[in-house]
Amino acid sequence: MTARQSDPTPAASTSTPAPVTDAPVTGTPTPVTGIVGLGSTGEALLHLLHGAGHTVVAVDTDLDVLARVAGRLKATIAAIAAGDGPDRPDGPNHPDVTFTADHTALGAAGLVIEAVPEDLAAKTDALGRITSVCPPGTPVLTTTATLPVTRLAIATGRPADVAGLRLFTPPAPGGPVEPVRTALTSPETAAAVDALVASAGLTPVAVGARPAADATALVLGFLNRAVILLDEDYATRHDIDTAMRLGCGLPAGPLETLDRIGLGTAHAALTELWRRTGDSAFEPAPLLSRMVAAGRLGRTTGEGFHTYDETGGVLGRPADSSGEPDGAPVRRVGVLGSGAMARGIAEVTATAGYPTVLVARDPEKAQRALDAVADSLTRGVRRGRVTVEAKASAGELLTGAHDMAVLADCDLVIEAVAEDLDVKRAMFAALGRICAPGTVLATTTSSLPVAACAEASGRPADVVGIHFFNPAPVMKLVELAHTDTVAPTTLATAHAFCRALGKTTVTCPDRTGFIVNSLLFPYLGAALALLERHDTDLEETDHAIRSGFGYPMGPFALLDTIGLDVSLAIQNRLYECFRTPEYEPAAVLDELVSAGLLGRKNGRGLRTAGPRR
Repeated sequence: MTARQSDPTPAASTSTPAPVTDAPVTGTPTPVTGIVGLGSTGEALLHLLHGAGHTVVAVDTDLDVLARVAGRLKATIAAIAAGDGPDRPDGPNHPDVTFTADHTALGAAGLVIEAVPEDLAAKTDALGRITSVCPPGTPVLTTTATLPVTRLAIATGRPADVAGLRLFTPPAPGGPVEPVRTALTSPETAAAVDALVASAGLTPVAVGARPAADATALVLGFLNRAVILLDEDYATRHDIDTAMRLGCGLPAGPLETLDRIGLGTAHAALTELWRRTGDSAFEPAPLLSRMVAAGRLGRTTGEGFHTYDETGGVLGRPADSSGEPDGAPVRRVGVLGSGAMARGIAEVTATAGYPTVLVARDPEKAQRALDAVADSLTRGVRRGRVTVEAKASAGELLTGAHDMAVLADCDLVIEAVAEDLDVKRAMFAALGRICAPGTVLATTTSSLPVAACAEASGRPADVVGIHFFNPAPVMKLVELAHTDTVAPTTLATAHAFCRALGKTTVTCPDRTGFIVNSLLFPYLGAALALLERHDTDLEETDHAIRSGFGYPMGPFALLDTIGLDVSLAIQNRLYECFRTPEYEPAAVLDELVSAGLLGRKNGRGLRTAGPRR
């Protein structure tokens, strides 16, 4: 089965779309749907509607785009037929798809979707072409995310026929879409929108124009900073995407998301935000501009931050790291500290089969820490995260102590004390004296310099940063930070150890914030800046981020979860290090903390109505 591509030349523009060969004969005609614009959004809609059994007329004025999208659809159909392609919604297997540069082919469509770039003039022109060839009463949908649908509708002269599909990212099966009806939209057009959303297998959401605009601006600023971080050669594209996906629970990494949105689309949206607001956070990253100029537009062209095969699948993912050198063997682990992070790490290492000693300041703190780990393991058994056998084994492998001398026979020691550089330096000075030569000494900090701990130890070749995410037993990500002085064997040992714990490791040089916090906290700071505006609704903004972009929680709920005091401390350290506007703590955050609003921990925060029960 193949999709048919019309000859997109002026001479062929009047040809009648022909059905795909081998199409099934049924008693019920399939709906004919037009799509104008085959960029990232238009192509995604084409695949959804194709899978749902629509007869599709796909129009684009760029002949290369027509050829590329037709070829990709053909490859996807072949992959599905071979049983190794992505699942599609239920529906007929062989719908008619016609590719053409001739807008008059839309005359047979019962509904047309405009999906050209997010530009007022471009959309107005496209909508005008559609309404000039489609008879009155034909529903016409615009995919604008930020432009006023009412204004676009009036410009067509047929506002009753026009409605909007607000798509936050290119649609995928089950993904979110907000049907947008204006005051002038007819009931028939509104019903057609609902029917199309249901047929395409999309999930309708209610967000609203202002929250949607705020959410989109927050996410675009975050994506732009990820490009800047990559351009600085601080981390690889795979490590940046993995860190944000696992560290923050995002549905996709920021660079992968940009590829899917389309780099040209994102660049245009950032440029418009920068023009309108003057906020330098929206100035497109130089690397993004260079890639757009070079025609590397993401998944639509097959090359962006990642490379894609003929069906749009990612190529060149890193090979399994199991082939890396194992480093020195780790037979016994020490954990220095008794707080939540230290307890979580000790639980992880003992559950993974390592004899582990947890060292606290006094016997009582050590015992309380062991009791807390036992309680956590019991909860893990109830939830199915830990087996009864693993709980019993971990209990036998984990011991407590209050004298650092017991760390002398450990092969790897993880410091997890308070985020105070003087305290950490004192701990590393003691570890340097106590531990045997070659023992790997790790700090869990993400905001203080690993190099300062390494220098204090007197043996900088042995020191790395191993930043676990809280709660350590649940979170799969570890950021492995290395200084200029770390020995290759030390780094290889740390890699192998984290892998043995079942963690996914991303690697980066020693720098305040590492990958996750350096990208996360400017995003949270930008959200806090919205509080300066009288019409900001925290719940609506959080809802827009969750329902529109699929993030596990919105920025305000996340700030409450992290703790406003912790967030302020991290932002202060980031600003002290970088001294750039995106890291400057919002004045309102300092005021909230001074007023005792700390978030979930004390039941008083941005989105917290009362104490937890």
